Amino acid sequence: MKTLLTVILNWRTADMTVQSAEAALREMAGLPGAVTIVGSDSGDGSFEALTAAVTARGWDKGVTPVRVIQAGHNGGFGAGNNVGIRAGLPPGFPGGTRPDYVYILNSDAFPDQGAIRALYDHLNRNPITGFAGSYIHGDDGSPHRTAFRFPSVLAEFESSVRFGPVSRLLRRHIVAQPIPAATTRVDWLAGASLMMRQDALDTIGLFDEAFFLYFEETELCHRAAAAGFPTDYVRESRVTHIGSVSTGMKTWARMPGYWFDSRLYYFAKTRGRAYAALATLSLVLGSSLWRLRLLFQHKDRGDPPRFLSDLIVHAWRNLALSAAKPIPSPATKREGV
Repeated sequence: MKTLLTVILNWRTADMTVQSAEAALREMAGLPGAVTIVGSDSGDGSFEALTAAVTARGWDKGVTPVRVIQAGHNGGFGAGNNVGIRAGLPPGFPGGTRPDYVYILNSDAFPDQGAIRALYDHLNRNPITGFAGSYIHGDDGSPHRTAFRFPSVLAEFESSVRFGPVSRLLRRHIVAQPIPAATTRVDWLAGASLMMRQDALDTIGLFDEAFFLYFEETELCHRAAAAGFPTDYVRESRVTHIGSVSTGMKTWARMPGYWFDSRLYYFAKTRGRAYAALATLSLVLGSSLWRLRLLFQHKDRGDPPRFLSDLIVHAWRNLALSAAKPIPSPATKREGV
């Protein structure tokens, strides 16, 4: 049987991470594999609490062993998961430390009955598929839209102008797809519950650690598709996801700078600097037209405060003032280089 490594990244959600690991262990029954919890240097005692919880439950000595390792710093979603992927299966694991499949599971996500097995079986049946992801729903049962097209210039305009006739005209460019009724091929999936073929990762590499948060799974799926490893949405795999517990996205008063950094870096890396500039102009134009409509219509703005002004300032700094220089990666800018 193919071996499976489940990686759960923790950032100040120790209690929830234990629940996520418990659900993963239940659903991995009968599959050869292990669970690795990566501590992302939370600074709140999470690492110690998780280590104690694993030991107290005897998970470290179980049939599906669980271990807790420390990343050493908070490098973001991709960097933290890479730590777990690189660590591989525990030393002495039958067949070696290299797994056949890697399963990325959010600390606030809980596989429903049969969820992990459905992804595992799908990859077994479809050797060309590189990544397989789940149908995600909230703890209240509400479905989450997690099947997407790759972002584009036209998609940026459609999402920001928010005008029915435009959306109908550009329907084939809309990023967020209607929730598929059956298993289907997509461009990319949310990383809350994503199983990846290790052979694909060996070919294309791991998450690009220049992304701190957001767009990292988009870029990884883009890289996989370019190398001939498509991504599939597996409708039979159901996962409960609380959502935004670690990031605090639901309570943002303002869009964080790293979102703008990641967005720009994604377009520049996958399509080039000129395309990144055009995509940003498209987003600015659509957002501006939307705000003009708000002058006459009483609607929810839909964006965090100062989104448009922050977008313009970010674009100016990174494109206009640095036209003769490479766009620095988000990681480089955070380090102050």
